[in-house]
Amino acid sequence: MERRHFCRLVCLALLAFASGCGVERIFPGAFPAERDNNNRFGAPAPDRDAGLSAPGRRQKTAFYERLEDNAVRCSVCFRGCVVPEGGVGFCLNRENVGGELYNIVYGRPSAVQFDPVEKEPLHHFLPGTEILCIGTAGCNFRCKFCHNWPLSQQSIHEIGRYYELLPEEVVQKALDRWRPPSLSFTYNEPTVFYEYVYAIAAVAAEKGVRVVFHSNGTMTPEALRPLLQYVDAVTIDLKAFSDDFYRTVSQGELKAVLKTLEIIKEEGVWLEVVNLVIPTLNDDLGEIRAMCRWICGTLGAETPLHFSRFFPAYRLTDLPPTPVETLEAAHALAREEGLMFVSIGNVPGHKFNSTYCPGCGEVLIGRVHFTVHEINLEEGRCKFCGQEVPGVWA
Repeated sequence: MERRHFCRLVCLALLAFASGCGVERIFPGAFPAERDNNNRFGAPAPDRDAGLSAPGRRQKTAFYERLEDNAVRCSVCFRGCVVPEGGVGFCLNRENVGGELYNIVYGRPSAVQFDPVEKEPLHHFLPGTEILCIGTAGCNFRCKFCHNWPLSQQSIHEIGRYYELLPEEVVQKALDRWRPPSLSFTYNEPTVFYEYVYAIAAVAAEKGVRVVFHSNGTMTPEALRPLLQYVDAVTIDLKAFSDDFYRTVSQGELKAVLKTLEIIKEEGVWLEVVNLVIPTLNDDLGEIRAMCRWICGTLGAETPLHFSRFFPAYRLTDLPPTPVETLEAAHALAREEGLMFVSIGNVPGHKFNSTYCPGCGEVLIGRVHFTVHEINLEEGRCKFCGQEVPGVWA
């Protein structure tokens, strides 16, 4: 192996270790072509630019409107990008060709892997099972702390490698590997490959495969509601409870996220919320209390909330990891505000990585990081006291 390839792999391995991911999942192009050719998901396309924009290798998007001079306005997410002819949107995945908007990553995931469902994180959805995870290039946020930036902050041209997988093939991978079969859209923002997500989810529903997605929560209601008809669970990152944080740290919008959370609740889809606690940026306990109060009052006390530990990544390498004491203080506030299921993540072995019964206090699901070692549920109830526990258990 050449020195430059070795150095590159070492850097990617360190990134993967910090994020709990496999290197090949984060950046499949890091490995030599001969290894890719043996990958069970099929060989990635060999040429980084070959045919990406060729007719027949694009998928027209469902949500856009035509404007003057062959420009279009995308309406799949909160940004409403106006894309001139020949241009691409903020997410890097939507291209204007002749006054029509196409998604250029349809059928071309850059990350494909089976993971424990606890990595999503989902704590009340088929615990202890594996889930097929799919991600592509691109994102509609620019989070300075993103640990999956090799995927989310690059275009498919920049990544240069991808797998060819039609929706039917993705669903079959899930069916072949695990019972009960399930799949997730994760690693990067599912909104930016919405057309692919929707097509896979529709096929999965026909085949009895459960579908989840992990999102920043900024699809437009017009795009979100139809998709939720095929979805069994959603994990949403509520990155902070501050407009300023969303603008300056993520280039996002809090209002859009709160609306998404409300819609998911309205549609009756199982929902879990993640808050990555970052020192000096969103760790104010007053703000965290306000967020917990909103979740409890708007989404319901039964909504699981995951406080996750930050580690330096991407453009935020000058900050330290989140003190465990801060996470424990946030956990205590959430319980005070009435939330029944609150966990602490990215602290392997911590007591509050497990799920406890709100009735008797016994362990319902015992975990060490992403590994489940005990489940004390019987038909969705605590086996010790009979308390009903909401979630998707079978």
